Amino acid sequence: MVDNIMQGFEYRSTGAGCSGTDGEDRVMKEQDRLLPIANVGRIMKKILPPNAKISKEAKLTMQECVSEFISFVTGEASDKCQKEKRKTVNGDDVCWALGSLGFDDYAAPLKRYLHRYREMEGERANQSKSVAGEREEEKEGAPIQFLPYSFPNQQFHQVINID
Repeated sequence: MVDNIMQGFEYRSTGAGCSGTDGEDRVMKEQDRLLPIANVGRIMKKILPPNAKISKEAKLTMQECVSEFISFVTGEASDKCQKEKRKTVNGDDVCWALGSLGFDDYAAPLKRYLHRYREMEGERANQSKSVAGEREEEKEGAPIQFLPYSFPNQQFHQVINID
C-alpha cells in the first residue's frame, strides 16, 4: 500500500554536496530519504501499551509520513536560510518553519524544548570548564563530586568520586 502511495514521486536534491560533478540533480535513494524503520517502530512502541502489536504496514506507513513531514518542514526552513544567504539550518529555523506552515501547536513546545536544551548545554559546558579547573585542585587531595541534574521528563543522579 505504501508503495502505491509513493509511486510516481521522485525526490531530487540540489543542495551542496548532493549534485553530480556537472551540477545536475541526483535522485535520492529511498534509504537516504526515509527514517530507519527500526527507529520508527521503537518510537511507536513507546506510546502503546506493552502488549500491543504493530503491523509492518503500519510501520511502513508511519515511516513514509514522518519522513515526508520532516522533509516538508526542513525544506521550508532551508528556503528561509537560502533567502537569508545562510548555509546552516538551526533549531530556530525549524521552529519558524513549523509556525509558518501552520503547525503552531508544535512550534511553541519545540521552542521551549530548544531553549531548555541550550540552557543544559551551556551548563554542561560550564561544568566541563569547572571540572578541568577542579582537576588541578584535586591534586591536593579533595575528591570531586557531581550532584543530581535533570533533563526534561527525566531525572539522572550521578555521583562521581575522582581519587
